[in-house]
Amino acid sequence: MPIDPGRRALILRELGLAPIWVPRDRLHSAPAPDLAVAEAPAPAATAQDLAEDRTARILRMEWPELKQEVKGCTACGLHAGRTQTVFGVGDEQADWLLVGEGPGAEEDARGEPFVGQAGRLLDNMLAAIGLARGRDVYIANVVKCRPPGNRVPEPQEAAQCEPFLLQQIRLIAPRLIVALGKTAASNLLHTDASIGSLRGRLHSFQGIPLLVTYHPAYLLRNLPDKAKAWEDLCLACDTMKRLKAGDSAAS
Repeated sequence: MPIDPGRRALILRELGLAPIWVPRDRLHSAPAPDLAVAEAPAPAATAQDLAEDRTARILRMEWPELKQEVKGCTACGLHAGRTQTVFGVGDEQADWLLVGEGPGAEEDARGEPFVGQAGRLLDNMLAAIGLARGRDVYIANVVKCRPPGNRVPEPQEAAQCEPFLLQQIRLIAPRLIVALGKTAASNLLHTDASIGSLRGRLHSFQGIPLLVTYHPAYLLRNLPDKAKAWEDLCLACDTMKRLKAGDSAAS
């Protein structure tokens, strides 16, 4: 006996075997399913992106803003042990820029670079070639906070301070840079070469002539090398004379 179509549908429905279909007229009138795909969230900024943004921001700063930025910097661990930052000192339109390693204990206490025994030697070195601190001379360091125990700044610490030094150089626009010691030379020239192999010849930092000599603190421990440092100072003076003569001829 044939099963009534209505009863058949009821049995299949009870068994969970009912066909999945809708009448044609309902199919065309039903609202279309929402096929819109949610937009993927923008990727989070990477550490490199943040570093590049920070550098770009610093390289737009003028002196007051730059000094304030350094004063409040907490970009690396050195800030935790400092008394204060050591920004730099001197003529902000100097022809001579001297770059050292980082603050020592006395510099950290006073907020000025090269104020200890090494600073007194540096002042004497400048006086020997007719220069003086703050008179056509600017003095800065690779890092602005004192490393614990006066150790050499670690690469990541120097990297965090690099934009500050770069902007100081841009604002000063010196005719000549003198790198005092291996740390300054390594960071400015991006080399691990020894001081002995770098001194005695002219280098370039972003188009600015650069000379390398010994750090005054090193000279206090290695007196015989003072003669070599004097040779470097004489080369620096001759280089500056040529630069000024060239500028005069060009004008």
